[in-house]
Amino acid sequence: MNDYCLVCDSHLKRELTWTNLLFPSALPPICATCEAKLQPITGERCRICSRSLATLNKKFIKEDLCMDCVRWEQDPHWANCLKQNLSIYHYNEFLKEVIALFKFRGDYILAEIFAQTLAKELDKLSFDFIVAIPLSEERLQERGFNQAEALARMAGQKTKDYLKRIHTEKQSKKSRGERLKQKQIFQFQGNHEEIKGKNIALIDDIYTTGTTLRQAAKVLKKEGAKRIYSLTLARG
Repeated sequence: MNDYCLVCDSHLKRELTWTNLLFPSALPPICATCEAKLQPITGERCRICSRSLATLNKKFIKEDLCMDCVRWEQDPHWANCLKQNLSIYHYNEFLKEVIALFKFRGDYILAEIFAQTLAKELDKLSFDFIVAIPLSEERLQERGFNQAEALARMAGQKTKDYLKRIHTEKQSKKSRGERLKQKQIFQFQGNHEEIKGKNIALIDDIYTTGTTLRQAAKVLKKEGAKRIYSLTLARG
């Protein structure tokens, strides 16, 4: 049982109960102050990308879709590519800091913060396999682990390595326009017969423009997958 907050390192005050003693893994690994800084996405959201519709001007909403997703669906190259992305939190300054610690500074244990929530949200999706958005070999050597795979494992899920990533400049350094224009960055690997007619859930840390997830979905659907869902910690 961890006695210190994984984010701010403050001492966790644990109430001594039989439940806590018997099920220590059910206890939150962060303090109440840090937990309160996480902002779950609630209320009406875009049916495809999970963007909070309450944060948008009505002119940027068409029925139950944000205009970004309307444009994606109107493009014949991308239409029906991604069935649904389920994002859990708003990408606020606090979560941005936590993800940076986790993703770029190698604090693998921080994935534990989201384990129970991810497991609960995954239950809402209908899938046969989970695929973590991969890193390129160069980026994997640089970071030491794949953050998307770490999230899946902490949530108690095994992942399939159906995708290989081509090395490119870091996504965080690209503008929105550059992300939207980027060439295909994934290749399929493995036995395509395994995914024919199957539903696949992609897992990643942040949904920003949706380009990365749609590129991954495009490759998998080309190999015969039926529906592609995705789960992300944050909606940027």
